[in-house]
Amino acid sequence: MPAKDEVVAVAGREVTVTNPDKVFFPSTGHTKLDLVRYYLAVSEGAVRGVAGRPMALKRFVNGAAGEFFFQKRAPTARPEWIETAVLSFPSGRTAEEVVVRDAAQLLWVINLGCIDLNPHPVRAHDLDHPDELRIDLDPLPGVPWGQIRDVAMVTKTVLDDFGLVGWPKTSGSRGIHIYCRIEPRWTFGEVRRAALALAREVERRAPTIATSRWWKEERHGVFLDYNQNAKDRTVASAYSIRPTQDARVSTPLSWEEVPSCQPEAFTIVTVPQRFARMGDPSAGIDDAVGSLEPLLELSAEHEAAGFGDAPWPPHFVKQEGEPPRVQPSKRRMAGPPVREGVVPQPAPGKTVGPTGRRRTTMPLIEIARAATEAEARQGLERWRARHPDIWPYLSLPDVMVDSMRGRNTTWTRIRVNLRNVPEAERPPQEVLEVDYDPWHAYQGPDRSGSLERPRRIAKTKEANEGRGSSG
Repeated sequence: MPAKDEVVAVAGREVTVTNPDKVFFPSTGHTKLDLVRYYLAVSEGAVRGVAGRPMALKRFVNGAAGEFFFQKRAPTARPEWIETAVLSFPSGRTAEEVVVRDAAQLLWVINLGCIDLNPHPVRAHDLDHPDELRIDLDPLPGVPWGQIRDVAMVTKTVLDDFGLVGWPKTSGSRGIHIYCRIEPRWTFGEVRRAALALAREVERRAPTIATSRWWKEERHGVFLDYNQNAKDRTVASAYSIRPTQDARVSTPLSWEEVPSCQPEAFTIVTVPQRFARMGDPSAGIDDAVGSLEPLLELSAEHEAAGFGDAPWPPHFVKQEGEPPRVQPSKRRMAGPPVREGVVPQPAPGKTVGPTGRRRTTMPLIEIARAATEAEARQGLERWRARHPDIWPYLSLPDVMVDSMRGRNTTWTRIRVNLRNVPEAERPPQEVLEVDYDPWHAYQGPDRSGSLERPRRIAKTKEANEGRGSSG
């Protein structure tokens, strides 16, 4: 028999928690009510990280081990005390998104099945001018944690030199985030320019461990993802629980903690105790507002020296001055077009292979298509066990772990580049270790570039009326 709803009194309101005993983390046994209690314990810090910011709802209605979907539009059935703001996106569409300002609104969001919080870098009263510069340190697979910490410390030095105060936190996943409060007087494009200039400066100072290169084939070490500052991009906020097996938390740190911190130390169990003991290391973030002028001056110097813009995310309209959105290895040289390379064979039972329908000069094979990165990596380990003589030939860039866009969520593809494997020893394309179809049973418009795209099937009125979900 389902447990009765729980009612939590907070911030002068009563928040109903439905299905409180529903397990959200099978490995640890934590339930939805445990999530609510966690966020209540750290509510001061968690609200600070999202206060007044529109947010996309990332809903895990079947728990952390299940699929999630992004819901940009606020549920129509909501209390009158839930605030919203209408955002416009690069696609031209608009959405009325939830805005959280207190602990009651925060817990209402968590009850919808949201595990982490994903706010925009703007406040509801000014949706065109970010007040937050976000630095996302994203390591390539296999990069040791110590190297990520080293890049974070170099980034701090650069921020100090350019008059900005950085506030670090673990991402709760594989990286580190650094946020800077800025005056809300620059556009998204200008904030992104400043982030790109910062990334290039960090790369200049630490060229062996940091990179600003957008294309994965050119990256090494830790990538400073400047495009997280483009409009419509969101990042998990401070004190967000992440959907990992051990329920890790994106945890604010002091800079003194960064050189020795370990991400596994911060979980749904340990962070409330830490918060009660020492408070929030990022408590002063709203009082440390800085200017982007020095970084924008650096950007102008880069442009004068011949460093133009860098690629934007693929779903953005082509920008003026943006370089070609084609991997460097695939760009055509001057002269008549030459059809180089081949379209790799698909895995048995599939209609497209590792590069879709594009040609490549690289000997690529596809290993897995999985709903989660963890499942994809398990498939990679099984492939590795079957081919122990091949693995020593591979370097880090040869194993490509890609996050792919599905219907309302993402999925993971793993490919292997056999370029360093002697041709006579290269294994053939085999049946996928994990064969997840993100379009299974999908009835709706396709997305350009998606693998195994379905034909379009018109939605019926009955189907639209039956798409409600609950956490």
